[in-house]
Amino acid sequence: MSRHYCILTYKDTNSFCNFAGLNLAIFIGIMTTILGIESSCDDTSAAVIRDEFLLSNVMASQEVHRQYGGVIPELASRAHQQNILPVVSQALKQAGVTMEDVDAIAFTRGPGLLGSLLVGTSFAKGLSISTNTPLIEVNHLQGHILSHFVKVEGRDNRSPQFPFLCLLVSGGHTQIVRVDEPLKFEILGHTIDDAVGEAFDKCAKLMGLGYPGGPIVDKLAKEGDPERFRFAKPNIPDLNYSFSGIKTSLLYFVRDMVAENPNFLEENKADLCASFQKDLIDILMKKLILAAKQTGIKDIAIAGGVSANSGLRNRIVEEGQKRGWNTFLPEFKFTTDNAAMIAITGYFKYQKGIFAPLDIAPLSRAAEYGD
Repeated sequence: MSRHYCILTYKDTNSFCNFAGLNLAIFIGIMTTILGIESSCDDTSAAVIRDEFLLSNVMASQEVHRQYGGVIPELASRAHQQNILPVVSQALKQAGVTMEDVDAIAFTRGPGLLGSLLVGTSFAKGLSISTNTPLIEVNHLQGHILSHFVKVEGRDNRSPQFPFLCLLVSGGHTQIVRVDEPLKFEILGHTIDDAVGEAFDKCAKLMGLGYPGGPIVDKLAKEGDPERFRFAKPNIPDLNYSFSGIKTSLLYFVRDMVAENPNFLEENKADLCASFQKDLIDILMKKLILAAKQTGIKDIAIAGGVSANSGLRNRIVEEGQKRGWNTFLPEFKFTTDNAAMIAITGYFKYQKGIFAPLDIAPLSRAAEYGD
């Protein structure tokens, strides 16, 4: 259960008191600086945000996983231990701030790899204790959605109006989420088995394209014919998704074709990627269009790692022009796991006075949005 704080004096005094149950706006009219820490998978990231404006966003990626064709949890957690201190230090330096300027530390509690989350959570706790700075836990998925509200100096900083719909697509999650306000989310539909990102990775692995597979499939798809092959699409009720069947359809199709022609994969890689990608996007868009019709909402956003896919981005824009939507695509640097999205979520929680206790534990499967 979250603990709520009322900040009585500015950070320079290092003084605050705990009032359970209060949910107050903090320091109205005074700038708020949030340090965000992200360590849910294989990227170590730290960012500093001041009043929604991004001051820094530093990331250390882990190349060690490429040789294994996927993330190895033990190696990921070890790399986080090596990277987290220099990444946080660099983020503060680039932002031109010290911990004395930071009003709260936001960290990813989950979902994600437990070992990786433990590193980020433990570091945030230690930093909180040593600097007497409040903690804010962040749901990683909330962060992806709220990345649309990160502002950058010199940009138009266009963001969705509430309520809006967000198609959240990543390697581990596929959801349609209604967002009524910064911390009020409702999941309208979700995958009942695999995520769309897993389907992209399965396609890449089947064809021996390398890791991470999604960007490689996207690149090859631009060179292929999206109408060349067709795969079995699911018929799932309501706004839910399923991607296990189409993965199996691809597997059996390739197996049968290779049995007839051993060179089939090499000769048809681009067309296979283009056709499979188109079918995945068709599945995603069918339910998103239905959700927009049912809710009457016209502001439509996408978020998560798969939101970097060029085919999906183009399709969202095309459908938006056809249906009168206001569409919102995240910057590419905000599609992958990053601390800017954690910091902006922490900023909104800070405005509500929602803080975390020091005995909080990470969760590999995080609670529902808003908890």
